[in-house]
Amino acid sequence: MKLATLRDGSRDGQLVVVSRDLAQAHYASGIADCLQQVLDDWNFLAPQLQELCAQLNAGRARHAFAFDPSLCLAPLPRAFGWARCDAYAAAEPAAAAWTQEAGAPLLPPRASWPMGDLQELGFLAGWAALTGELERACTAEQASESVRLLTLALGLLAPGGRNLLASAFAPVVLTPDELAHGWHAGRLALGLQVQLNGRSFGLCDMAAQMPHGLGEWLAALAQARPLACGALVGALPVRDADAGKGHGSLADKRAAEVAGEGQARTPWLRAGDVLRVQARQPGTEAGPFGAIELQIT
Repeated sequence: MKLATLRDGSRDGQLVVVSRDLAQAHYASGIADCLQQVLDDWNFLAPQLQELCAQLNAGRARHAFAFDPSLCLAPLPRAFGWARCDAYAAAEPAAAAWTQEAGAPLLPPRASWPMGDLQELGFLAGWAALTGELERACTAEQASESVRLLTLALGLLAPGGRNLLASAFAPVVLTPDELAHGWHAGRLALGLQVQLNGRSFGLCDMAAQMPHGLGEWLAALAQARPLACGALVGALPVRDADAGKGHGSLADKRAAEVAGEGQARTPWLRAGDVLRVQARQPGTEAGPFGAIELQIT
């Protein structure tokens, strides 16, 4: 099933189910008002939402309406935790390899972000999962089973910085079964398309260069402390061994330019730049999650 959170004036927004082609939506208010409710009572509420989603996809939902991503908030506007790992590095998963992003604002999929007194910015593009409750010292298999929903993520940070200043998320989250073979062994087997100011920046394979599945990273994180329902965990930036396909990070592209040409040619982000990120899946035009569009102001 596919879910989204619409802006309704509240802090948690209004939960809707979304059709497989992202064309239609239906309010889930008869089942749950917000996504956190669903995560807290997953075994009871998720099957009801799945049935509503099936009706929507079959054209039997009586009160369906056109889905507009510009009306969406972040799928989970107030996550209990937001952390990311460098899942495309060769290092073994370890809790120390995680960065906590608790203070980074969770932006909607269509957003602008003011630079303020910053002169330059970098970005990281990748994907993220929402988990159920995960006990401390769990196994990688248990951690994999805790993955409830998947989406795309885009983070902004200062050049040379480690902590994200803000994070934006795709309009739609989906259960792994929606991807069929696109989700395997804790990896997203899809392409990640990144555009900067309307020009291609990268089309990276999100699975090929990920040596360990997300479950192993989650288990490493849970060695330090348990995860609550609704923990948001990210694998970014995406990296591809074929530099000709581009990059999922501005710092990575600049580093490749320095290595190959002796100097970086691509500038850091500045006011007026626009980023667009979406997943590419055979047979779909909009991608399974919809797109993130973030303007720097």
